[in-house]
Amino acid sequence: MPCPVEEKYVAECEVNLGSTLPISYRTAMIAEDGGEVICDNDTWKLHPICDNSDKKRFKRTANDVVCETKAMRSWTGWPDTAICIAENGTGDALVLLSNDRDCEPAVHRWSHETGLTTKMQHDFSELQKA
Repeated sequence: MPCPVEEKYVAECEVNLGSTLPISYRTAMIAEDGGEVICDNDTWKLHPICDNSDKKRFKRTANDVVCETKAMRSWTGWPDTAICIAENGTGDALVLLSNDRDCEPAVHRWSHETGLTTKMQHDFSELQKA
């Protein structure tokens, strides 16, 4: 079950990623860290922002955006500028793309079969909660 996360943990996530996250994504994660969204007729599990305020929250958020992004970088075809925010259990990912130090607000689907990204929404706020 998603819980709120303090803004300081979102800021730490940005430092670890080397990119500023879009405002709509930051706002959504601060309100509910994790959860599920519907995109492209599929249900996607959002990766949480790491929250080490106590053992229970740390355990729940251990597979966070930073860890998942680092893990995906070893996959063939993974874009250098992609930040992994969600997965659907098939190997595909929802990603934010970074341009220099800022992430674009658009949400893209990365295909593990082709290595290509396709824009799904112009902004994270357009995704429907599951």
